[in-house]
Amino acid sequence: MFKRIKEDIRTVFERDPAARNIFEVITSYPGFHAIIFHRIAHFLWKRGEKTLARFISHIGRFLTGIEIHPGAVIGRRFFIDHGMGVVIGETTEIGDDVLLYQGVVLGGTSTEKKKRHPTIGNNVVIGAGAIVLGAIKVGDNSKIGAGSVVIKDVPPCSTVVGVPGRVVGEHKVEKVDLDHAKLPDPVAEALRVIIKEQEKLEERIRAVENMEGLFFKIDEYFEKKKKEIEKLFPVDSETGEG
Repeated sequence: MFKRIKEDIRTVFERDPAARNIFEVITSYPGFHAIIFHRIAHFLWKRGEKTLARFISHIGRFLTGIEIHPGAVIGRRFFIDHGMGVVIGETTEIGDDVLLYQGVVLGGTSTEKKKRHPTIGNNVVIGAGAIVLGAIKVGDNSKIGAGSVVIKDVPPCSTVVGVPGRVVGEHKVEKVDLDHAKLPDPVAEALRVIIKEQEKLEERIRAVENMEGLFFKIDEYFEKKKKEIEKLFPVDSETGEG
């Protein structure tokens, strides 16, 4: 148990650059407190002391704002950053080196007493406010964008964003990537494609009208709206992407 606690403390230092010393971690990190409460509650749950396990889990929830059912199976080096509002259901299974942010829900979609919560692989990062529902699998090394709602299996090494969650890319990583904020935006990309095709169509119409000696009047309203959209979804000058 003490070896596991030391490992959990090291994990906080590895995942959170704001951590300054061991005393601060032990006294001021609700994510660390929540996993300690869970390890005790889970131990009792497996021994059949379910009521006591639920009571200890409830105390942990009251003190940390993080709700982890004592039946959930959680691997090593698990870390919840900030943590308020995190909910992890009874039949959830979480692998090693997983990182969750505040507001994450690993929830169930059935009232039957069976496997009804997600299985999270190793080295997975789940962004703030993301919801993963049902007995689905999130593959190793995947990243779930903030605010996403995932209801289908996620292949390994995938990046998922949106509501409902869609796989928008693949990557290869060997450890948890904290830079989860830089994720593709499929909505912005769709808007950029539409604007680009609209510009091509305008050019073709302008060429035809010039050949016919017609006057081409610029749609000022469309140009104004296009500039507003471009400000909302700027393009990276180096990569050409938003």
